[in-house]
Amino acid sequence: MAKSKPMGLAWRSSTLFIVSTVGMSLFTDLFLYGLVVPILPFILVDRVNLPEVQVQGHVSAILAAYAGASVLFSPLAGVIADRVSTRQAPFLLGLLALSGATIMLSLGQSVPVLIVARALQGISAAVVWTIGLALVLDTVGPNNLGKTFGSIFALISVGELAAPVLGGVVYQKAGYPGVFGMAYALLAIDFVMRLMLIEKKVAAQWDVTEESGDDDEEEEQVGNAGEEEDANEEEPLLRKKEEENYKVPDGQSKVVKSYPILYCLKDTRLLTALLLAFNQAALLAAFDATIPMEAEQLFGFDSLKSGLLFIPLVLPYLLLGPLAGWMVDRYGPKPAAVLGFGYLVPVSILLRLVRSGGTSQVVIFCVLLSLNGIGLAAIGSPSIVDASYVVQRYDRANPDFFGKLGPYAQLYGINSMFFNLGLTVGPLISGSLRERIGYGNMNLVIAMLCLVTSLLSFIFVGGKPRVMKR
Repeated sequence: MAKSKPMGLAWRSSTLFIVSTVGMSLFTDLFLYGLVVPILPFILVDRVNLPEVQVQGHVSAILAAYAGASVLFSPLAGVIADRVSTRQAPFLLGLLALSGATIMLSLGQSVPVLIVARALQGISAAVVWTIGLALVLDTVGPNNLGKTFGSIFALISVGELAAPVLGGVVYQKAGYPGVFGMAYALLAIDFVMRLMLIEKKVAAQWDVTEESGDDDEEEEQVGNAGEEEDANEEEPLLRKKEEENYKVPDGQSKVVKSYPILYCLKDTRLLTALLLAFNQAALLAAFDATIPMEAEQLFGFDSLKSGLLFIPLVLPYLLLGPLAGWMVDRYGPKPAAVLGFGYLVPVSILLRLVRSGGTSQVVIFCVLLSLNGIGLAAIGSPSIVDASYVVQRYDRANPDFFGKLGPYAQLYGINSMFFNLGLTVGPLISGSLRERIGYGNMNLVIAMLCLVTSLLSFIFVGGKPRVMKR
């Protein structure tokens, strides 16, 4: 007996709704990640009754639980996602873990409960990022990844950057009920959207069609975007030879056969793309960790005024992220990665100009933050797009080895692992550097990191440049 057609099938399976749902899920994950950070010390003192001298150590342990769980579970989430018939079931299970974590954080009265809660948040992050990004690829195809990921990363960066400050402000005004009330409201919206979502391959059984523009010809064209190759009469021969470079030889170990993305990690271009994901997250987290403290030291800002400083940083990212993503689709990931990280070198160094003072210094700080926001928009999508291009090459050359769905969820699991490592390491290193060498010198170190990343992007992202092939 045929299944009855679900209500609202057309809009529930539309590209806009699916991408919006994934964006909402990632926004919720990062928002709840940062929302609790500023109130953790108060939870440990007020509810757990820890003495002040033990608070910092326990805060670090609780935050480390999130990082450890997300890093360890991300690859497993990729394996699970590539072996289930639909993405929705694990997508909903990830939200269940996040809901449980939020309840435990809002009610927990012991350190072990809080550690388990943050670990559940880490597991949820692993599932949401892995399944969500794979679902986006399933929906829009590789030819639209840049503008789609650019839009999504622009949105979720607002949550990642603003959540800690907003959490502190709401805690001051409304206490724990206000903070966790926001969390439950977001979870409710997220749950409804994930529940309503219908994947395109599921909707196809009712013959719902929508232009996706992801036919093989376009995929091939986009897969080669940014590749600086000479077009000549020998191009078909060169392409055939190139395809042979992506062939997986026989005799792979059981581990590689069970988790085939491991073979792809031998590719320097893919490793560079993952490094970009790590550095992108570390930069976001570094701004998040240092802006409020620097604003308090220089201008005497409270948590509310510090939060307002994120507007000039986030606004360019939010507005320009989709445009930068479109450029990645049009011209390939190399220009955006090289120019984006290269551009961040001088504008990061310029943050050294900010001094203690009045309105004029605040204006200078805001202008410089907005300039940095432009750079963050440029580097939002090259990493994940180029990683997808590389793995697509391996998948096409070895369809039997990677299976029907390909290794894309496994790739996004690895990408999630690197991104979450960046979110974890970024605040630790930037905070330590700020304390030891000052905010200006900290930004000099960040500029050097961006310079190295720009050079690596020139060499590896999008394939080797023409000048290095001769």
